[in-house]
Amino acid sequence: MTDTAKVVAVTGASSGIGEATARRLATDGHRLFLGARRTDRLDALTREITAAGGTAAFQRLDVTDADDVRAFVSAARERYGRVDVVVNNAGVMPLSPLEALKTDEWDRMVDVNVRGVLHGIAAALPAMRAQGGGHFVNIASVGAYEVSPTAAVYCATKFAVRAISEGLRQESTGNIRVTLVSPGVTASELADSISDPAAREAMKTYRAAALPASAIAEAIAYALSQPSQVDVNEIVVRPTASAQ
Repeated sequence: MTDTAKVVAVTGASSGIGEATARRLATDGHRLFLGARRTDRLDALTREITAAGGTAAFQRLDVTDADDVRAFVSAARERYGRVDVVVNNAGVMPLSPLEALKTDEWDRMVDVNVRGVLHGIAAALPAMRAQGGGHFVNIASVGAYEVSPTAAVYCATKFAVRAISEGLRQESTGNIRVTLVSPGVTASELADSISDPAAREAMKTYRAAALPASAIAEAIAYALSQPSQVDVNEIVVRPTASAQ
């Protein structure tokens, strides 16, 4: 258990990296406030954490709704008295070639992957300023550094998360920490949203070597464990067996 337990709000906590992060941070004694749309999964995860001696609560969350995100952060503060960390993890990845013109899917990626992060920052930044400090952990992707076919829009959203994170870091005055975590191929439900048949088939090969979600949770735990004067800005985590 860490000597500096924090209140950590995690978006997209019902599966994948968000779920693994909640479990991992609970073992360090952090108090978790979990958000996602699938409340049945959040309820099960919260029960698991509390049964193991951890502290967790949850609230339904749609990160595309700014009011919903504000209410989520407010609820975390009401329950625990403060919010020290926001893990902006919620994301979608319905890959397709641009010529497929899946504009609804493009919009969904922008809404969740970019606006969702901005909503998390907008909801928590004033509270962090008022309490004298805080930490944003924004989940991007190796797609924030490179572009591949069928992933143009997805990568664009992750490039944006990287830019937003760096901008927030530069604008902070020493009491707000910002960490960008960029996973390589990681076991999750992200690929389940791919409706384009060719992109879905290609993803099977691409994801042949995948990290467990717990590996990304470990990276997040590392960033949170550093002393207040240390700001871990970027972590890129890839499978050893993959060149991607």
